[in-house]
Amino acid sequence: MNKANEHITAALFDDRNSIQQFRLLIKYKDDELRQKFDPHQSVLKLLIEKTAFIDKILSVCWQHFLGEHAQQLCLCAVGGYGRRELFPYSDIDIVGLLPSDDISVHEALASFFTFLWDIGLKPGHSVRTIPECIEIAKHDQTIMTSLMENRLIIGNTLLYKTFRSQITPDKIWPSDQFFAAKMEEQRLRYAKFHDTAYNLEPNVKEGPGGLRDRQVIAWVFKRHYNSATLQELIKYGFLPESEYAELVAALEVLWRIRYALHLLTKRAEDRLIFDYQRDLAEQFGFKAENQHYNQDVEQFMQFYFKTVQGLERLNEMLLQLFHERFVTGETARMAQAFNDKFVTVNGYLEAIDERVFERHPSALLEVFLTLQQNTALKGIRATTIRLIRKNLHLIDQPFRENKLHNHLFVEIFRQPHGLTTQLRRMNRYGVLAAYLPTFANIVARMQYDLFHIYTVDEHTLFVIRNLRRFSLEKHRHELPFCNDICLLTTKPEILYFAALFHDIAKGKNGDHSTLGEVIAKEFCRQHDLSSHDTKLITWLVQNHLIMSTTAQRKDIGDPDIIHEFAQKVGSIEYLNHLYLLTVADIRATNPELWNSWKDVLLKELYTLTHKALRKGLQNPIAMADRLLENKKEAKEELLKLGLSEPVIDNAWQHTSDDYFLRYSADEIAWHTMAIASSTEEDLPLVLLRVQTRRGSAEVFVYAHDEGGIFSISTATLDQLGLSIVDARIITTLDNYVLNSFQVLEQSGEPLNEAFREAHICTTLRHNLLHKVVKQHTNIHRLSRQAKYFPIPTQILFHREPLNRYTVLELITTDYAGLLSRIGQAFIQEGINLHSAKITTIGSRAEDMFYITDQQLHPIDDPVKQEQLRKAILSILDVG
Repeated sequence: MNKANEHITAALFDDRNSIQQFRLLIKYKDDELRQKFDPHQSVLKLLIEKTAFIDKILSVCWQHFLGEHAQQLCLCAVGGYGRRELFPYSDIDIVGLLPSDDISVHEALASFFTFLWDIGLKPGHSVRTIPECIEIAKHDQTIMTSLMENRLIIGNTLLYKTFRSQITPDKIWPSDQFFAAKMEEQRLRYAKFHDTAYNLEPNVKEGPGGLRDRQVIAWVFKRHYNSATLQELIKYGFLPESEYAELVAALEVLWRIRYALHLLTKRAEDRLIFDYQRDLAEQFGFKAENQHYNQDVEQFMQFYFKTVQGLERLNEMLLQLFHERFVTGETARMAQAFNDKFVTVNGYLEAIDERVFERHPSALLEVFLTLQQNTALKGIRATTIRLIRKNLHLIDQPFRENKLHNHLFVEIFRQPHGLTTQLRRMNRYGVLAAYLPTFANIVARMQYDLFHIYTVDEHTLFVIRNLRRFSLEKHRHELPFCNDICLLTTKPEILYFAALFHDIAKGKNGDHSTLGEVIAKEFCRQHDLSSHDTKLITWLVQNHLIMSTTAQRKDIGDPDIIHEFAQKVGSIEYLNHLYLLTVADIRATNPELWNSWKDVLLKELYTLTHKALRKGLQNPIAMADRLLENKKEAKEELLKLGLSEPVIDNAWQHTSDDYFLRYSADEIAWHTMAIASSTEEDLPLVLLRVQTRRGSAEVFVYAHDEGGIFSISTATLDQLGLSIVDARIITTLDNYVLNSFQVLEQSGEPLNEAFREAHICTTLRHNLLHKVVKQHTNIHRLSRQAKYFPIPTQILFHREPLNRYTVLELITTDYAGLLSRIGQAFIQEGINLHSAKITTIGSRAEDMFYITDQQLHPIDDPVKQEQLRKAILSILDVG
């Protein structure tokens, strides 16, 4: 430990290359500590060793540069360095304390700090007098917090003691005010992470349940008791020894992970992002033979999440007890009678004695129901949380089969208040996993894909939260349509149970929807739910994905698609529930996945299906009726806009019936106005309409059918940083093409800049005229995470219901120019493309192409299908 330290002497400054000498010593020490690191052993000694090494360097440099002033001033370590918690790339926070504002030392101090930077230490430093420190700390609790973690490195001991005496709670930041400030800071910090520790790329330091939570405990405890160590939590009765050991063990795990992260990334990295998870999983011993892909990472992350879950729970308990002790005082801690099982203390429910759960196991559920029914209560007192954890073994199979307990569990879901809050508590305390063993399977389980950003249990609770919000007037502004439909559901608990079970079979072998339906059915039977409710819940679990896949991957402008979907749904009641569950599920998957396009698309599918169900499944909407209706509406609109009937008929004379079926009346009117007012010299005609009924922009291309238009258009739009979400291609009888592309910004937002709209049209027209897309930087961004989720390319062929087209389904990794390459393959193989449904989730492309041969016949021949499949794989460079 002391080899490097022994070489740190004033003699180093005698060398002309002293900077280089110090740099070599620091590198030597860093390499030595790197070799000593073992992911399975405590890093506490390494943190202390690095701190002592830096102390020695700073002391020698301080004496050299300050000379005779070295003992008049003092140099203090603060923050993490003050705590002796120096990780490989931690900040080195120091304060130079002046006895007075004596400018004679400022030049020496400047040389000292410059030298520290020159040798690569990158200190975070300040130089102040004691009054200046106090004045700044008065107005900023973060400064106060940093100064609390002070430690004298070298210098004037008396000055340091004076400083210490001036920052005590009786002089600045009393412990109750400091506690309140820290609670508000924690609330804001949690909000940045959506109030969850269970993001798939968590922050080990700042996230809920992370190292900062432990530091908050230490800060507020130390402020009140002036304690040197957290072990005094036992002395003051806040924790039993077993829970203190749990706290220390959790801290050690996070320390080891953070230490490994710093070494792996060679910087102060605290985010456990996908790029590092596999390396860390291997370091921490989760790599094994014969594992399925990502199993090592899943196990490592589950280990991490269960660690932070324990720390999060201890943080909740301790801060509650601190609030009682530091803020409310003795009077508020007096127990008030509540019922035969609980009392209240300072607004928290507390078990009447330590054996209440042994005498009344049902109280393990009643406690949560009681909180829902008494909204003035703040929560469960820390001592009772401890008791619940201690008595989880009582929730065994006989407990689960007890009809009273079944009734209590169902009642929790039927309450008008507090469902999400109580389910989160039940999950955090282990009750939910104990009562539903199948739920235990998804606790802290990752969903390794590019669109779920939460663990399965956290995602499930977010879905339930979203459904609850649909029923609350205060959240109506978020999704008023959902709020209106929610009012039509008579039993909200049906939706909540469907949400609870919709992903409960994730991680099991087999289709999670089918397996989840079986689990949900058994739950409904055991809990005596009615036959009607059971059928609806299990149907929702089995079919919870069909509305999103239909909306995003099928042509919902086709009456046959709507009729087919309506047949699957069967009734307006089922449609209402499915729509709400679908929206809640998508929004709980990843906040960035929800956009105006998905919103309008799902609403449109809901509205069309609702209309079909009201009309009756035995009376499907006839294509002829749809065709006439669209023509009539479009013509009426065009006549209002000043076009004469002959002009309209002339514009439509070579257009097939398919066009009028696949476009809405307002789209037809817009296209017709553009075509009727254009000449041959205007072609290719490129127009952009910003606001369409689906919340996206429509790029419309009208040109001679010369081949390559789809390929050039998609390559250009992609290069311009636009996401194509839908494409429709119509060829007229006189060989013109009408291509329309629904586009959004890559962020999922609509276009909203006039200059950008003009640039898109100009660029696309130029490229179509010259039949080339210039090779320049493509602003289409592939996410950093994509390479960690290799998506095997799949090409599948399906029959379209009326056998007008063959539907080619492509699943692959999305990248710049993908659609353009597909277009090239179609030209090469003599394929006519009529429509495309483009779905990109994260970096996963799930695209549907409606195609025929040159004679407009579906491609049913397996030999031709295989030939096309090979051509696409070849042009995509997939072996």
